[in-house]
Amino acid sequence: MAMNRIQFQSGLSMLKFLKDFGTEAQCEQALEVARWSDGFHCPRCNGTAYYVIRDGIRKVFQCRACRHQASLIAGTVFQGTKLPLTVWFLAIYLVSQAKTGLSSLALKRQLGVSYPTAWLIHHKLMQAMVNREERYVLDGRIQVDDAYLGGERAGGKAGRGS
Repeated sequence: MAMNRIQFQSGLSMLKFLKDFGTEAQCEQALEVARWSDGFHCPRCNGTAYYVIRDGIRKVFQCRACRHQASLIAGTVFQGTKLPLTVWFLAIYLVSQAKTGLSSLALKRQLGVSYPTAWLIHHKLMQAMVNREERYVLDGRIQVDDAYLGGERAGGKAGRGS
């Protein structure tokens, strides 16, 4: 029997994740690279020279040419949050690594936040995943493993008389 290549792929271990994204500075650096892989570009004038300003705990980039300020988290799933980026990154890790999905209640327990906060994080992450997946359209021949497509249930009527 052939080995399932998907099942035995090496993923990101929890230790490696914590080593790479365990501090706020590491999360900010990763987000900065993800947003501006070739360096900061001002959204207003497209300038590349900037100052870094700290607005509380978050980084704010100010363009030297037009003085427009751009936040690191503006326009992302993290926009408007008061939670540390480490909590968000851990939530992303937990949601993406759960094979059968992760409930908001389980996320609440893992992150140590309130249920409404866990629910909001969970739904924002799921919506971001849906938005990303909508860009890709399957074509050609598709193979599906264990699919259940409609049909009527067997078993007669429901209730005590069945």
